Amino acid sequence: MTALHRIVRPIALGLIGIVVATGAMAASGFKQDGTIVAGSDATFFPYEYMNNNQPAGFDIELLDGLGRIMGRKVETVDTRFPNLITGLEGGRFDVTNSSMYITAERLKVIDMIPYLKSGESILTLKGSDYQPRRPEDFCGHKLGSMGATSWLQQMHRLSDDYCVRNGLKPIAVSEYATDPETTQALLAHAVEAQITDAAVARGVIEKLGGRVVISSRTLIYPVLNGIGVRKGNDAVKNALTDALKKYRATPEYAALLKKYHFEAPTDADIRELMPKS
Repeated sequence: MTALHRIVRPIALGLIGIVVATGAMAASGFKQDGTIVAGSDATFFPYEYMNNNQPAGFDIELLDGLGRIMGRKVETVDTRFPNLITGLEGGRFDVTNSSMYITAERLKVIDMIPYLKSGESILTLKGSDYQPRRPEDFCGHKLGSMGATSWLQQMHRLSDDYCVRNGLKPIAVSEYATDPETTQALLAHAVEAQITDAAVARGVIEKLGGRVVISSRTLIYPVLNGIGVRKGNDAVKNALTDALKKYRATPEYAALLKKYHFEAPTDADIRELMPKS
């Protein structure tokens, strides 16, 4: 990947780190001149992952493109997904760039810039008798998911409001630190199905050579992906919004979408899927 990246490995955000980060946040805008410091969980192929010890994937290339328009290089901080919002709030990075779904709960604590339309798919073992088509089929079964995802809340609500209320057994949800760990649990028969982003599910099938299949037939819970920005940091939010608008008009952007088989959200998608305050 591009030489513009400097990778920063995960470190604990202890009290000292928070104090230092808070001091760095005192000035508005970006943490460093000429740089976008981005928090990413680089375990989420094809959005962000490590390739030859360098960050790769759609989100990485997208932010590279925005950075070039803004005259800034990208510094990627590789951290786990549950730590992204707290790291952003604590000033550890300027943005979250990690295929984060835009939800009403997240918009209460951070601002988000929509850049992609997505949703989830269901993964199961090839040849398994259990092939759930929709989330309602999870009742009484063992489901695996990466932690801190927006669909986890939906699964717990579904278990309580649909399964239990209809006299069915609840969903046994197991959470894992990363999406690949969840897939390993599926392969080890620790869970019967995995729910994950639809593009990630397609990537898992490509990597595993048909050991797993997508059992769902339609996109589950359509949603917008967003770049996260600390609330009140309008300088960063406005700069990225403007850069995204300009980047969308370039042939490079069209080629990037085609490369990953993604589609940009339309204005109608944003009106429909952006959570209402």
